[in-house]
Amino acid sequence: MNESNAPMSALTENSLLLVDDDRAFSTRLARAMEARGFEVRVAESVAEGVALIEEKAPAYAVIDMRLADGNGLDVIARLKERRPDARGVILTGYGNIATAVTAVKLGAFDYLAKPADADEIHAALKAEPGERASPPENPMSADRVRWEHIQRVYELCGRNVSETARRLNMHRRTLQRILAKRAPR
Repeated sequence: MNESNAPMSALTENSLLLVDDDRAFSTRLARAMEARGFEVRVAESVAEGVALIEEKAPAYAVIDMRLADGNGLDVIARLKERRPDARGVILTGYGNIATAVTAVKLGAFDYLAKPADADEIHAALKAEPGERASPPENPMSADRVRWEHIQRVYELCGRNVSETARRLNMHRRTLQRILAKRAPR
């Protein structure tokens, strides 16, 4: 075993793999995590993430659930195979109980809904096992969460109002009214 693959405790090493296909988000988060003492490597796909894990499995990982070439759960599963002591956090804009349970079973340490900030992510990565996260100071309102979800689906549907309305099981005109308004606070 060469030195770069020698096992180290996740408590003493601060290597971090960030896997997210949103380049602006990953750039901001990488800078914020470097400022907190992490050595950050960034990947934009499942394939890139797995390749970086094969090269050198990190102590920590922040992985987006949905990536262009697959599912972030594949990355967390490979990380846990290569480095069982690694702490992985799954980020997603599509939080639900079933995927949270799957993420934890595959080895994720925590599961955070987007938009999560660097402080929340850092706290999740450094939390002790069984430790409960403190509630956010200013959580998004239910109206804002709904609006964010609608915007995300709208973008994924190529800004097609009819397709978005169909997927959200909502009337097209209702969706148009929601899209015409400003984001709630």
